[in-house]
Amino acid sequence: MNADIDCLVIGAGVIGLAIARALARAGREVVVVERERAVGQGASSRNSEVIHAGIYYAPGSLKARLCVEGRQRLYRFCADHHVPHARCGKIIVAASAEQRDTLLAITARAHANGATDVREIGRDEMKAMEPEIEGVMGLASPSTGIVDTHALMLALEGDAAMHGASTAFATPFLGASRAGEHLRVRLGGDEACDMSVNTCVLAAGLASPRLAHMIEGIARDSIPQPHFAKGNYFTLGRRSPFSRLIYPVPEPGGLGTHLTIDLAGRARFGPDVEWLDTQDDLAIDYAVDPARANKFYRAIRRYWPGLQDGELLPDYSGVRPKIVPQGAAEADFMVQGQDVHGVRGLVALYGIESPGLTSALAIAERVADMVAAEANA
Repeated sequence: MNADIDCLVIGAGVIGLAIARALARAGREVVVVERERAVGQGASSRNSEVIHAGIYYAPGSLKARLCVEGRQRLYRFCADHHVPHARCGKIIVAASAEQRDTLLAITARAHANGATDVREIGRDEMKAMEPEIEGVMGLASPSTGIVDTHALMLALEGDAAMHGASTAFATPFLGASRAGEHLRVRLGGDEACDMSVNTCVLAAGLASPRLAHMIEGIARDSIPQPHFAKGNYFTLGRRSPFSRLIYPVPEPGGLGTHLTIDLAGRARFGPDVEWLDTQDDLAIDYAVDPARANKFYRAIRRYWPGLQDGELLPDYSGVRPKIVPQGAAEADFMVQGQDVHGVRGLVALYGIESPGLTSALAIAERVADMVAAEANA
């Protein structure tokens, strides 16, 4: 018997939409299901919108490889599909002499990852590029950029639809089990139903660990424990004096309270790192506490002492889908097939935090290759 649907993708964020597009372009019948009523209502719409160069990640890791490959794919996709973006560049600032060695290590790691245009710049050159920066030296990354994430997701959804994919909104995933040759999937919403699928891709971001527990037969020890690190953002109440992204030396859990600009030139700062007590993605509070601005002022003034009191305004927040607890070494992306979790026809993705946006198209090709390999096995 044939399945009702060939490929079902759970989650209409940037990762799910990129995967749906890759599968549809490979000739597969694809349906995306999404609990919310529009694309990208989770982590995909709550980030810095940065196209990363591939600087920070452990050489050989999925984050490093897929970021560099994904960045190249993403710039091409944006150009071909008229997605607003800018290759504005970035400077990582060493605020003190003690941070010089850290910057040198970051340079070596960036080059090992293939981000070979990253280079060290002295204080004079840094000040010539961005006069209001203060620091002893910096790293310039000309391949870093910004993108309109919402426009990107609409373009991915549109290109997937051009190749036959469809999206069902307000359709929560309720569970799945193996039924002979297929997976039997239960979906909720106004038109709740059961259906058989050949392949199911779990790309639900923050919700992926919770939804994985709804799949019968999955190895429970393959599902990582979720840990959520909230990142708050503040915006600058005047026009930005910077034309590039400005980053401090990275901190545990994130890349430090950095300055990004959007395509309209507006400056925003963040995210900080606020570890949440809850492990329930449905219980996250996205409100930004204005009192957190005090820590922002201290962090930002290390590289921009010209920031005046009262200039930061609460903006928005996002949550990183961590799969390791506070204090643990950073985890790599987790993309699991049957060999790991034991369920034929399932690909499960966990911990797709930064640089997930940049890596989306490369992650999608990896998943499409896994799906094709299993189909041909």
